[in-house]
Amino acid sequence: MAANPHKRKISLADLTATFRNAGPMIPPQHPSQLNNPSASAAQQPTPAQLQAQRIDDMRRQEAARRASRKPTDRELPEDLADGVIIGDGVQRYKKLRDVERKLDSVMMRKRLDVGENLQRRYERREGVVRVWVSNSCDGQPWQVIEEGRADAEQVFELGDGGNATWRVKIEGRLLDDPSEEEETDEGAKERKKPKFSSFFRAITVDFAPANNPSLHPDGYSAIEWRKPQATLNHPISATDSAVNFATLEFERKGDENENVNVTINLVRDEKNERFRLSPALAEILDTEEEDRAGAVQGVWEYCRAKGLQEDTERRSIICDDALRRLFNQDQIYFPYVPDLLVPHLLPLPPIQLHYTIRVDKEYIKSGSPPTVYDLRVPLPNPTMQALTKFHTSRSHLSTLKEIVKADEDLAVLVQKINNTNGKRKFYDSLSRDPGAFIQRWVKSQRRDLEVIAAEAGRNGEVEGEEWRRSGEGSVWQSGGRAVEEAVGGMLARKGGH
Repeated sequence: MAANPHKRKISLADLTATFRNAGPMIPPQHPSQLNNPSASAAQQPTPAQLQAQRIDDMRRQEAARRASRKPTDRELPEDLADGVIIGDGVQRYKKLRDVERKLDSVMMRKRLDVGENLQRRYERREGVVRVWVSNSCDGQPWQVIEEGRADAEQVFELGDGGNATWRVKIEGRLLDDPSEEEETDEGAKERKKPKFSSFFRAITVDFAPANNPSLHPDGYSAIEWRKPQATLNHPISATDSAVNFATLEFERKGDENENVNVTINLVRDEKNERFRLSPALAEILDTEEEDRAGAVQGVWEYCRAKGLQEDTERRSIICDDALRRLFNQDQIYFPYVPDLLVPHLLPLPPIQLHYTIRVDKEYIKSGSPPTVYDLRVPLPNPTMQALTKFHTSRSHLSTLKEIVKADEDLAVLVQKINNTNGKRKFYDSLSRDPGAFIQRWVKSQRRDLEVIAAEAGRNGEVEGEEWRRSGEGSVWQSGGRAVEEAVGGMLARKGGH
């Protein structure tokens, strides 16, 4: 094969020079940016955005600077009681400060107790929610004929039901607990009970396929309700009908020839989410459902009851046959158990209520008797409700803001009192011995100026004249750190000349 006359050999020096003179590195780009060059340019902030960001940074720095300059001292000097404040105001203020410290200590301890109780696992309390599911109908062919409407003959001939509809009603109520104390006021008792929707995070209704699609142009789209989540900007009121309700109703089109089967799915809403346990874990805990913390606690109690802990390292567990089937290991380290249990905690399926919507004459004439279901649901702990209400009280937050504002005003007032007290001391000393006071004051000011101007020695002990004298016994001959600092300050003041 003939050599290419245009190809030349590349030496190591040429290759090194090529890498040495390489251009700037280009960061990797997304494929969409390669296809659309304007996309990468759009990500770069505009000058207006940069200016707004700088203004925002300056505003935050100024706010932090103002906050740092706020006075924080709230203690009055001891000498204020002598000739400054008339009466026992200082003593009463000190007693008030002592009471405030004790109150702060008690409030902090109570707040820690509340936070600890909010994290505590209480014994599970369950109640029974009774659910009634029924339906009514309107405009059915047999109803039109009985009511003697003008379009009865047409409806009878076509047999399409016209504007026939049915309406489903789902109603739930928490049954009374016989073990609880009797409430005299029935209205107050009902208001205290949680509503039907408070026990569920979502409610959906799925329809079976329709026998006659022409009667149901919407295809029986599923009914769905999901509980909205509260945020700081959009809090949810306890009286909001979209969140707390006892009855859910919906309406669809259908005639007497269409009995529709529906499935009502109720997704549980629990503070500590419960899971369906795998067979191996259910065998150890002797239960089919448990939350995450309860599962870990159950495994720990099982290990202690069986004596599976090592003698030296108590957190190391020697697995028996049941644990070996669960973890597929001969030995485990207990802090890893929460992660090892994740595959064995399966989501709980929703509660399913099966119901048949009937619009025939026999069912409607009998009064549309509802289908009744009894569901066991977890009940909220009344102590937890009281603690949560106290912990998230808006009035409590507003009161704290008022206290903080009064505390800041008090610090400003104490600072003014201290400034006034300093002026009083100054003029009092001046009035007692004006000559000696002015001499001491001038000497003090001169020493401060010399220290600021780097003309004084260490701690201001050497006067300026000593620094101007040379020869035997001068400061310059002895040298030391003080001379180095003075020379450095002098050069800095004179610009290095």
